[in-house]
Amino acid sequence: MIPQYKKIVFATDMSKVSPEVLKHAICIARAHDAKVEILHVLPDIDQAMINYVSLFVDADKMADDEIAHKDSVAAELTERLRKFASAELMDHPEDLERIDRIEVLHGPPASTILSEVEKVGADLLLIGMHGKGKLDYSFVGSVAKKIVRRTQIPVQLIPLTH
Repeated sequence: MIPQYKKIVFATDMSKVSPEVLKHAICIARAHDAKVEILHVLPDIDQAMINYVSLFVDADKMADDEIAHKDSVAAELTERLRKFASAELMDHPEDLERIDRIEVLHGPPASTILSEVEKVGADLLLIGMHGKGKLDYSFVGSVAKKIVRRTQIPVQLIPLTH
């Protein structure tokens, strides 16, 4: 049976390769009449840093501030991703309707992406690769490598084109 992609997750780190990956996601979504979720994961704050700051700040206040900060950063990034998608698809506004949702989550990037893919029942995951030289293209980034090793669905890696 030929695969039919109905739910595509585009996991972005908001780097230079992101516009290219979005275009690939939309192209595949058009061909399969699929929906796209744009996903960005904010890594958790390093525990050593939390321990250091807690020496100077009340633990309860720090916990409240951390929750409020996470929520405000997530809301701001969601809006940035919405504007990014609108700008990239300006010439094809009908494709904006293919974007089902924009999600900003907190946690370890690879496992958080995999959890979201499973949660939404995605059929395909797209991730950008941005090397800094010819040798870098022979090595896949650590997040992408972890995902490829553990995923249960197809993953498409999109390199930064020049």
